[in-house]
Amino acid sequence: MSNSVVPSPAPARPAAAASVPPGPESCIAREADGVYCDVAALGPTLLAAVESILLRNQYFVGLDYPVLIKALFGHGPDLPRSSRGETLVRLADDIQAFEPKRRALYRAVKIADGQAEYYFEPVFMIDAEGVEQPTRLDIDEFIADMWMKGIRFGVDVAAVTDAISSGATGRIVVARRLAPKPGQDASVVEVSNELHRSDAPRQLANGKLDLMSFQNRFPQVQRGVRLLRKLPRVQGEPGFDLSGIALAPEIPADLELNEWSGPGTVVDRIAEGEFVVAIQDGFLNVEGNRLSVGDKIVSHDGVSAKTTGNLHLEGDYEEFGEVQENRVVEGESITVHADVFGNVVSRGGVVRLNRNLMGGSARNADGPIIVAGVASGATIQSANGEVNLQRAENCTISGTRVTVVEALNCDIIADVVEVTQAEGCAIAAKRIAIECAAPRGHSEMRVFVLRPDCTRVDAAIGMIGERIAQFGQLIEQRRGAMAAVAAQPEVASYVKLAGRVRKGELVLTPEQQTAFKKLSAGAAPALKQMSTLSQEIKNIEAEQQSGTALLARLQAQRAEHSGAVSVAIGQVSGDVTVRALNVEPDTAAAERSSVHNLAPREIKARLRDASGAELLFAGSSGTFNWSTAEAEAS
Repeated sequence: MSNSVVPSPAPARPAAAASVPPGPESCIAREADGVYCDVAALGPTLLAAVESILLRNQYFVGLDYPVLIKALFGHGPDLPRSSRGETLVRLADDIQAFEPKRRALYRAVKIADGQAEYYFEPVFMIDAEGVEQPTRLDIDEFIADMWMKGIRFGVDVAAVTDAISSGATGRIVVARRLAPKPGQDASVVEVSNELHRSDAPRQLANGKLDLMSFQNRFPQVQRGVRLLRKLPRVQGEPGFDLSGIALAPEIPADLELNEWSGPGTVVDRIAEGEFVVAIQDGFLNVEGNRLSVGDKIVSHDGVSAKTTGNLHLEGDYEEFGEVQENRVVEGESITVHADVFGNVVSRGGVVRLNRNLMGGSARNADGPIIVAGVASGATIQSANGEVNLQRAENCTISGTRVTVVEALNCDIIADVVEVTQAEGCAIAAKRIAIECAAPRGHSEMRVFVLRPDCTRVDAAIGMIGERIAQFGQLIEQRRGAMAAVAAQPEVASYVKLAGRVRKGELVLTPEQQTAFKKLSAGAAPALKQMSTLSQEIKNIEAEQQSGTALLARLQAQRAEHSGAVSVAIGQVSGDVTVRALNVEPDTAAAERSSVHNLAPREIKARLRDASGAELLFAGSSGTFNWSTAEAEAS
């Protein structure tokens, strides 16, 4: 806003103002309604023009100080615009001479610590008659005088005007340096809600809460999800000394977003900004400031009701702490380096327990299970994979192949079982190899070899063989009938003649063509009969080939099952029984799959029931070897 001249008793202004001479100040124009400056000359050019005017003992009347500061230094509110949007730079009402008598009223100013102080007191002027008269200072003159004393920025117009109007005596601060406004360092902000763990109870599909599981203990992210965003640094605003010299702010610190991006993520720089983006589905891991996304979770906290609750994961998991009793860890490949007292469930990876499995369970839907320590009172089941144990006590074990160094009082069922030392166990498999077998306490040592019953296969092989032989007889019958028809004189003559005509060896005259047609009509019924017999032979041969292929498959299947069943016990130390249980070869695969997933109680019941089993061996010493191939040969 404009600062008008202080009213009387200040002296009246001269009626005629000095004109603006050519020079730098030519960018300043004095119009009828005020003093304007050229918009294109803002900044240094205008500064030189103002300086030139003030050096000529002139000053601006009704100066709009905020507009002047904005025009000179770019500090302050925006310049006003006209109704057409053009910038207007109106500096003052007029330019007038600064009379020496008036200039003498203004005292020196004290400058210290970035501010200027002025001592206000009553002032007097001698009039034309030589009489000293009281007068007042003028804000426009004050600004001009301060300029000439080096204060070109930061005049507190309101404070000075108030001091002049009040006539009070005292020292006040009339100008202040503007300190530079600091900028903002570059920073990183989260743009995904999936970066933090949630220990709230997990909500089930039916709306109920699972108090044994946390909502999001190990955050999982999807490919393409933005995780972090870089907020660019914001430059500060310059300050100004009292002399108008710009004071540069400190340069804000920048950062490199690559330092926040680990494996499984990438820095994506687009028009919208810089982001750390996941490039794969997986689990989020945070190491310091770096984010990574991987297929496996690595935990050192253990699995308990306090730390993690039950875990239901969509990936691999590695745990260095204990899995406590009744806790469940479900995922793909699962590795535990400490003792497991709870339940480990894999949907198809590798289950590796590097310590002990005590009273819990390890299950795998489609993959191996490895226990490097002791398994005691546990359930170990792989529906379609191998089980490898060092020492198992009072365990229920099932899998496609089970290998145990030492098994004590265990129930084991699989396709193949290999045990170094077995005591008091019940073992059932197609192929069994035990180095040393013995009872343990009151527990018997019982071995069941799953022998395929090939009775139905043999019957099918016999029936198909007979049918194939019948096909051969039918083919010979049809061929004989065809030969008899072809031997008829009319048929033989027609076939011979037609062959020569088709090959072009014989060209018939019109009379011969008529005779040939009559011969063809007479042989037509016989030819039709031969065509029918030929088609029947082809159909019979196709059925014969299908039957032969089926017979080959059945014979191969029988040979495979007959030669794949065996039991070998290197040393019998105590009462041991070996029995054979007949199973249907065509249902063996389904039977094995269902047996591998039976509840431990059902597996125990099946292995303790010997009804219908053929006794192959019962003894307390020696060795025992048996196979279906040797049994059939004998």
